[in-house]
This record gives sequence, structure tokens and C-alpha cells, in this order.
Amino acid sequence: MFLDGHERTSNPTTSLATPDQRLEPVHLHGVTDTSLHLCLPRERAQEVCAAGWGEAHQYADHATEIMVYGPRDADEMAVVLGLVRESLDVARVHNP
Repeated sequence: MFLDGHERTSNPTTSLATPDQRLEPVHLHGVTDTSLHLCLPRERAQEVCAAGWGEAHQYADHATEIMVYGPRDADEMAVVLGLVRESLDVARVHNP
């Protein structure tokens, strides 16, 4: 997911892309692998992983990038969508 109006990343802790690329706070892995990568503030990312919803991204540069497991039911989907919204909100605030 790219944010409209953000052709470059001004805060690299909020993007999965490099600073010279478009701001990408979230990306889905595909139709059959419904896990996704997203960025959250470092402490929040740690909380999400400690709660069992994901794990640190293997190529993390800032400890803000995590992999969130694909949801298995509607309740888990609601949690994952909430994390996606949170990631997008953080990216909007920290990339004026």
C-alpha cells in the first residue's frame, strides 16, 4: 500500500521501502499467503509480536518492520485490519 501524495519517504521508520522510494507502510504477500509486512512504532511492534500476532521482519532496519500472520477467521481479520489502519495512521502522522 502506498499513501497518495507521498512520492518519497521522509521518515524511514514508517516505510518498508527505501527513502528514495514511495512511502509503503504495508504490503500483503498474496492471495494464498495472507500474511503481511507493516511498520509500527518500535514499542508497539514489540507488543504485537509478544502477543503472538507476528514476528520481526527478517530484513528490519529500524525494528519497526514486522510480519503479521494471516488471519484465520473474522475475529482475527478484525485485529489484522486494525493493525493495518494503525500502520497507515502512523505513516500519515510521521510523513507530513
